[in-house]
Amino acid sequence: MKLGLNLSFAVKRWLDPAQLAKMIKQDFGTDHVQFTWDLIDPWWPEEYRDVMVRRYKEAFADAGVEIDATFGGLASYSYAHLLAPAKEQREAALVFFKRAIDLTVDMGCPVMGTPVGGMSYDDARDPQKREALYQDMLESLGKLASYGKEKGLKEIHIEATPLITEFPHSPDVSVKMMQDLEGTAIPVKLLVDWGHALYKPLLKEEADIELWFNKCAPYIGSIHLQQTDGLWDRHWDFTHEEGIVTPELIRRATKNAHLDDIPQYLEVVTIFEDDDDHVYEGMKKTMDYLHRELG
Repeated sequence: MKLGLNLSFAVKRWLDPAQLAKMIKQDFGTDHVQFTWDLIDPWWPEEYRDVMVRRYKEAFADAGVEIDATFGGLASYSYAHLLAPAKEQREAALVFFKRAIDLTVDMGCPVMGTPVGGMSYDDARDPQKREALYQDMLESLGKLASYGKEKGLKEIHIEATPLITEFPHSPDVSVKMMQDLEGTAIPVKLLVDWGHALYKPLLKEEADIELWFNKCAPYIGSIHLQQTDGLWDRHWDFTHEEGIVTPELIRRATKNAHLDDIPQYLEVVTIFEDDDDHVYEGMKKTMDYLHRELG
């Protein structure tokens, strides 16, 4: 399998591009990463944003680490984006994601990934409003695909979550959404997160990574790997003994769904109060473990 690393672990900790790239290459033994917008906000004025993009791009290239894709982080995820109740906010989200495409292309990445946003409590439970927002979201993703093609982007990856206020939130809805997006200017694919797919309180019997992989395999473009207990969306590293994600399960689920060539990016999100050295040690042990068990 193709093991990569999402840079979420570095947010508010390792912010020097050269230092971070060296750590990833030498300490974590990783050649492929997924950049997070928590390190560079697409909304930043171009005169400042683009300088930072070049610094990361050059530092990672110098270290021999390839930035495969960019992905929306915690800050972006907090907004309703393309499923917001207000049309004005949905239009703002379209501009935001176009700026994220600009960031992605300028960084030399072929793929931009993100969740699409979230509905309000009332809208999610109103069948007519839910369908209207779904159709509006599909139209917006079509526009983003066309914009991406103009800019040189190759693919857009949409992350599935287990929340009914978001699209997609289940294996069947994921498949339908991908089918509804067929024919866009560039491919729109699915990003499956292990912790989301194993979230038992909401998914119940569908909290099964092999179910997700087998049903959605033709549409999956990338995967987020994390350790979890299935009770919350933990985004743990693999030092947590109470985790239910094992190397055996990773290998079996990946192989049986024929997803060995799809990148799986370890996505560790820690509380900001955690000690930096503790986070580093957890990441080092985790990457050593995953390379040993999955390599």
